[in-house]
Amino acid sequence: MDNQFKRKIIMIVFLVGTFFMILNETLLNIALKELMSVFNVDAPTVQWMATGFMLVMGVLTPLSAVVNQWFTTRRLFLGLVTIFSVGTLIAGLAVNFPMLLVGRMIQAAGTGLMIPTVMNAMLMLYSENERGKIMGQFGLVIMFAPALGPTLSGVIVDYMGWRWLFLIVLPFMLFTFIFAHRYLQNVSEITKPKIDIFSIVLSTIGISSIIYSVSSVSSTAGGFTNPSIFITLIVGLIAMTLFVLRQLKLEEPLLDLKVFKYHNYTKGVIIFVVVIMTMFASEIVMPMYLQGPMGFSAKVAGLILLPGALLNGFLSPFMGAIFDKVGPRKLVVPGLIILLCVAIFYSTIHPGISVWVFVVVYIILMISISAVLMPANTNAVNALPKELYPHGTAVSNMLQPIGGALGIAIFVSIMNGGQTAALKGIKNPTTEQINHAMTEGIHQSYWFGIVLLAFAVIVGFTVTRANYSKSLEENS
Repeated sequence: MDNQFKRKIIMIVFLVGTFFMILNETLLNIALKELMSVFNVDAPTVQWMATGFMLVMGVLTPLSAVVNQWFTTRRLFLGLVTIFSVGTLIAGLAVNFPMLLVGRMIQAAGTGLMIPTVMNAMLMLYSENERGKIMGQFGLVIMFAPALGPTLSGVIVDYMGWRWLFLIVLPFMLFTFIFAHRYLQNVSEITKPKIDIFSIVLSTIGISSIIYSVSSVSSTAGGFTNPSIFITLIVGLIAMTLFVLRQLKLEEPLLDLKVFKYHNYTKGVIIFVVVIMTMFASEIVMPMYLQGPMGFSAKVAGLILLPGALLNGFLSPFMGAIFDKVGPRKLVVPGLIILLCVAIFYSTIHPGISVWVFVVVYIILMISISAVLMPANTNAVNALPKELYPHGTAVSNMLQPIGGALGIAIFVSIMNGGQTAALKGIKNPTTEQINHAMTEGIHQSYWFGIVLLAFAVIVGFTVTRANYSKSLEENS
């Protein structure tokens, strides 16, 4: 079996396994109301199916750097597939909500460690001039699976019942396990660094507190001024500050922050986080606007946004291949400028806009994101030496849920604040006044997005093509 064929087999194993893990992240979104009825729980309780999943993923991601250096690729992949499958089986057979939630959290543990594990392995398998296309293929999985989840979920729940959201995944995970057991080979290097327990405690407290507080702010009275939100956020920020300071002092840190000494990595991460904030916020704010002032049902709103989400995934490999040929700047800068133009458009929207204009603009939004997200992230890790790959992928994957939650919290808070200000003094607002107020709130939230993306454009102009291996050859 030649080396090229081996790599293709390994990539198939990675993509199939990761697809179904990430698909499960959004597969429950449409089914939450059904689960409330089945298990007799309220909305804040059932929301832990989504919030808890994100929390567990965020907490475990920093550990991935160490885990990837303690276990072989093959053993780790098989172990994570097993963990995810056990969680899926528990959730599918759940007889009460606590059992369902436990199964869901076990699923999250497998998913949270799998994504950086696969990314790190791909970095080891492919050279810098091939990674754009390969990371683009991985980007297809990351974007296509969540986009497909809600639509697929609605069909499964309507025709088969909620348990099949879990049980239908199991045969695919069994196939992945058997296929990986037969063909997957080790590609990572085992160094077994020391594990600092105090760092794990600090990162767990910090990340979980930050994600929980910013995820809950839009649904909590008073927002960031609410004592429970404010105190939780402060605790999280203090814990993360102590975590960072400790990593800088340790000889073998849990998360090596020396990755930020490489300028292209830092710039790539900044752009990555800004785009993640904008994308996650738009995926929440736009459906709210479609179902509010524009008057569409949840299913129709989902269908309006679906073409953009699908195109984002399908174009990711092509954007990666273009990145391999032309480098980051010719993709990232135009992509960010288009994103900025979309944000300017959203800051002027009103209920009279044609639905087709909305569909086209959202498609443009998601295509431009595909031109920026994976190329910026790939160029960032290309700037790092080989021994820092696990830490580079862990940092970016840790910042993804934090950035997403923060983007949603800020956009929704600004929107709610603008809506409240527009309705001030109106005792019994009409539907038209409420819609007008929400439109004002949306405008103000995207003013913030304009500032954020303008900053990213400036950073984008300073990005250069990163190739650490080539830099070493030139300097030797």
